[in-house]
Amino acid sequence: MTELRKRGRGGDLDSTENISDKENDGEDRVGLSAEVDGDGEADSKAETPDVPLSVDHTPECLNKALGGLSSRWKNWWVRGILSLPMISGFFLIIYMGPIMLLLVVMTVQIKCFQEIITIGYRVYHSYDLPWFRTLSWYFLICVNYFFYGETVADYFGVLVQREEPLQFLARYHRFISFALYLAGFCMFVLSLVKKHYRLQFYMFAWTHVTLLIVVTQSHLVIQNLFEGMIWFIVPISIVICNDIMAYLFGFFFGRTPLIKLSPKKTWEGFIGGFFGTVVFGFIFAYLLAQHQYFVCPVEYDSETNRFAVDCQPSELFEMQEYTLPAVVQDVLRSKTVNLYPFQIHSIALSTFGSLIGPFGGFFASGFKRAFKIKDFADTIPGHGGIVDRFDCQYLMATFVHVYITSFIRGPNPSKVLQQLLVLQPEQQLNIFNLLRSHLRERGMLPDHATE
Repeated sequence: MTELRKRGRGGDLDSTENISDKENDGEDRVGLSAEVDGDGEADSKAETPDVPLSVDHTPECLNKALGGLSSRWKNWWVRGILSLPMISGFFLIIYMGPIMLLLVVMTVQIKCFQEIITIGYRVYHSYDLPWFRTLSWYFLICVNYFFYGETVADYFGVLVQREEPLQFLARYHRFISFALYLAGFCMFVLSLVKKHYRLQFYMFAWTHVTLLIVVTQSHLVIQNLFEGMIWFIVPISIVICNDIMAYLFGFFFGRTPLIKLSPKKTWEGFIGGFFGTVVFGFIFAYLLAQHQYFVCPVEYDSETNRFAVDCQPSELFEMQEYTLPAVVQDVLRSKTVNLYPFQIHSIALSTFGSLIGPFGGFFASGFKRAFKIKDFADTIPGHGGIVDRFDCQYLMATFVHVYITSFIRGPNPSKVLQQLLVLQPEQQLNIFNLLRSHLRERGMLPDHATE
């Protein structure tokens, strides 16, 4: 039997090391009983780790005001009322600019990591695993150092070249990152205790999977932000809209269950959420594409030491005339329509966000059912933890990053410049002469230009 089952009977954990792989086949190695076909109700409580239930932090005034309603309608009003300040806060943060958005992404990332790691700690805390929480947070720092260092090198090349200490850190960034991780790896090996080998490796994997899900995708969110705030705001808003639309359609019209992992989800909500999200994304993209503040890439201005969003908008955000299909022409009585190209891309984003994005939520639902918890935490009354609100956002962020790199973005000028600046002077001069000759051949530089 596994450690937790053995411990439940007061047995000696050392005896588990003598159990053959054949005897352990089909058992859950983390100490959780395997899910049976169906809803998994056959799991016995004795085989399930004890995870403290979330506490209801709904404001007392709301509890009193909604006391006469059924739990269904009470949850409706609590979610709706508390969603308004969250949405208002989101737009306030957008107004405060890119720096505040970066800080919010980092804060959300840390809180999500803390919520997931805390579940593991609560499940296995009775074993008193040495250094588990310390190493988990250490690895978080290491991974953030690596990713944010890469971001600084890519988008702050001029600043890096101006400061000598930053030049050293940028030049050897990956080696330093690896050395930091290696130190944590060695500390983990030194912390291994004979009676808890298997469990410690479980938690080592737990930490790394959490880092992969949370930190890596948070980094992609920031990469999207630097492409222009519209690539940050529209995808996040699409997921929020889909969540709201699916909830509304499911609440009022839901009859047909969608997936067993999330019994309250219905086909009516899923389909209604899709159409509502596509319409919302198309209109919202039109509104934001008109403003330079949202469409320009976020760049660091070394002269003012501030982020700048000043540029000539690309063709993606310039109004274009499109010829409509014959069938649509008969309906609209018009042969052409004027759209921003980004509006067409918004349809792809909305489609992913409403059809594939919810699977991030289903994944989170399966995780919670595995540990028999309702929410990841009780940070937001009526909504659960931060992970409960961002489970779909991370999947969406990865898709947006892949979409941009595949269909939108070309070479990164800042990165090219950074690589040029670290070359030897004679190499830089050679590249300059080659570039000048190339521009002259294309007629972009007059022949009489200064030698």
